[in-house]
Amino acid sequence: MSNSHLQIPFEAELTLKRLQPRLDQLWVETGADPDCISEFQQRLQEYWLRLFAHLFELYGTRYDFFFHLEQILLAAARSWVERPEDLKKSDQHRIYQDDWFRSEQMVGGALYVDLFSENLGKLRETISYFKDLGLSYLHLMPLFAVRPGDNDGGYAISNYRSVDPRLGTIDDLKLLASDLREAGISLVLDFVFNHTSDDHFWAQKAQAGEREYQQFYYIFPDRTVPNQYERTLREIFPTVRRGNFTWHDGMQQWVWTTFNSYQWDLNYSNPAVFRAMMEEMLFLANTGVDILRLDAVAFIWKQMGTSCENLPQAHTVIRAYNAIARIAAPGMLFKSEAIVHPDDVVRYIDTKECQISYNPTLMALLWESLATREVKLLTQSLSHRQILPPGTIWTNYLRCHDDIGWTFDDEDASAVGINGFDHRQFLNHFYTGQFPGSFARGVPFQHNPETGDMRISGTLASLAGLEQAIDEGDEELKELAIRRIILLHGIILSIGGIPLFYLGEEWGMLNDYDFVKDPAKAGDTRWIHRPKMRWDYLNELEASSVPEEGSIRKRIFTSVQRLIALRKKYDSIAGLAMELIPLRNPHVLGFLRTHSGGRLMVLGNFTEHPQSVSGNILRTAGLGRFFQDQITGREYQTSEDIELEPYQVVWLVRV
Repeated sequence: MSNSHLQIPFEAELTLKRLQPRLDQLWVETGADPDCISEFQQRLQEYWLRLFAHLFELYGTRYDFFFHLEQILLAAARSWVERPEDLKKSDQHRIYQDDWFRSEQMVGGALYVDLFSENLGKLRETISYFKDLGLSYLHLMPLFAVRPGDNDGGYAISNYRSVDPRLGTIDDLKLLASDLREAGISLVLDFVFNHTSDDHFWAQKAQAGEREYQQFYYIFPDRTVPNQYERTLREIFPTVRRGNFTWHDGMQQWVWTTFNSYQWDLNYSNPAVFRAMMEEMLFLANTGVDILRLDAVAFIWKQMGTSCENLPQAHTVIRAYNAIARIAAPGMLFKSEAIVHPDDVVRYIDTKECQISYNPTLMALLWESLATREVKLLTQSLSHRQILPPGTIWTNYLRCHDDIGWTFDDEDASAVGINGFDHRQFLNHFYTGQFPGSFARGVPFQHNPETGDMRISGTLASLAGLEQAIDEGDEELKELAIRRIILLHGIILSIGGIPLFYLGEEWGMLNDYDFVKDPAKAGDTRWIHRPKMRWDYLNELEASSVPEEGSIRKRIFTSVQRLIALRKKYDSIAGLAMELIPLRNPHVLGFLRTHSGGRLMVLGNFTEHPQSVSGNILRTAGLGRFFQDQITGREYQTSEDIELEPYQVVWLVRV
């Protein structure tokens, strides 16, 4: 251990001692009560060393380090004083019940406010819908003020403290958060902290020539430095534009824009950027957010000669934000969005970093298993990638607002005899309906002919074959498509983690091809799987007679609703403990869930043909002779093999 490392605890303690008078002054200025002060000071003592060490690592050599450190501490304290009392009570509850988000009761939904309910006021009126469906977690896609026209689906933010006026106001958001909390539903919002819109206040100041704000971004007078960076960077949206830098006519300079020309990457090597975004984070926390989805975590630190993705400093930035949240908003959690290699995804998941993470590999491999009718790559990945550090959890999803990328590990593929590159080409062809016999009706997203890279857009139902079946009027194909949809839901609701539905999936909504009529959306095929909510579908639940497609929707909705209710009955589904069952059938996925003494066996047939599973294997795995499927109520005895119907999923409990 180096001497400098040994000095950190001493320097952290000395620094806090020097800052304490400024903190004491703030308590007087704000009129903070003794309990408020005591709680903050207690958590400050607990997390200060961690915070100081992270910030010192990032910015300790900066001339202005102490200034920013002081401002960070005071901003955190001020935010705590301003934190509403009901949120402080929630904080206390979650501090002492820190596994609340790992419960079988957690079931999520995600939506765009304008597409689901027009505005936040009307969204409050739909809380009963979320409760009836069984949701306890609601992710609202970006709803803050955005640039006019194309704004990357809300991810080009102009003002983090102002709601898009078409959706409502910050007060509307706070009222919604309060109502959701009362209904037992956690609110999830995005923290878009890698970049801002080009019309954000900071960017406007930079364009006006203010050097302080030009240092908030990566701005270069010519191509010399950008060209040096480009040698090791990949292109994220190659069909939109080439390279990672955009020429700005007004400034006559180049700006780093990883994603779109109007999204300016923030310069986190500048502590002023860290501090400014921290203040935005704490503002969001005090609106009533329970979980922040950290957007594009892989890209937030740049270093010449690297890919500028997944660098160690990116983790340090997030860990520093985590420490601040533990001090000033201790009930709020982080969820990472890292659609990168599986080995890199897991590095963001830790109680000291992001407690929750999307599980893109599981999502991709569930679709892969449907296409191949085999589960060998899925089980290979699950055998060593599903378990996470204690106190963390996956978010498991089938579709989201984004595209599908085939983010499996090539070494996992090679271990089961699959060539990763060739297999991705097959999957792209299959899910765009180009492969012979494909049931899918997806469309390409960001196809790069030079590299062969492509991602897939499409709704769950269209990718699972329902669109094809309806177009062809084939009753057998409709049945198989519905079974695929229920199979996939049955897996993500039981495998371990928070299941997340992109709302509309519960109705089996199909691709919305009308997105091309909107010029702001026409160039982005992801809008095909972001259809507008159809509230008239609710009438079909009560109607005794509905059109055929209404009957299909009703069946999918009630199946999903029932699976969610079943999930909440079993303690064994909490947490992540999961053991694969060696079924010796390459078409059937089998796993055992155990928690608090409960045991649940899950089997899923990924083919359109009946499949047989050894009763003896199930007897030894489930430690029982007789089992009941909780979905159908059917009982099975292990003295004989169990037959699974096409695309059937069963949840087996010993009887």
